[in-house]
Amino acid sequence: MITLDSLAPHKGAKKAKKRVGRGQGSGHGKTACRGSKGQKSRSGASIPAGFQGGQMPIYRQLPKRGFKNPFRKAYGVLNVSTLDVIDYDGVIDIEFLQSRGLIRKRDRLVKVLGNGEITRPVKIRVNAVSRAAREKIEKAGGQIEIVA
Repeated sequence: MITLDSLAPHKGAKKAKKRVGRGQGSGHGKTACRGSKGQKSRSGASIPAGFQGGQMPIYRQLPKRGFKNPFRKAYGVLNVSTLDVIDYDGVIDIEFLQSRGLIRKRDRLVKVLGNGEITRPVKIRVNAVSRAAREKIEKAGGQIEIVA
């Protein structure tokens, strides 16, 4: 029978940490597993990321290009042809589209584009609609609500 005082981890499960710099007899004395000489063997040595031994780092050799707009709005895209396939009579909104996997979960804004045809009326609530998509949806008898 196993009792609390007889519990022990499996043999080999607990490994002693390597004790370096504790004399020659330990096998990890003298240089303490650091090799001999050089910057990395010294105490307090810290080499910054991207350091290439005094050579001009690659990130400084390459030119800077372009511009990253911090105010960019990234839209999830939905085509009119996809709306035609959806068999749903209620209001199609962002939560509905995400639950069906038609747009990604991280897409906070959705724009409907005019690729394809639509034959049935749909009620849709999205952030933006292209001119072509608006014409096709309204021609099929659908309604569009733009949410800010």
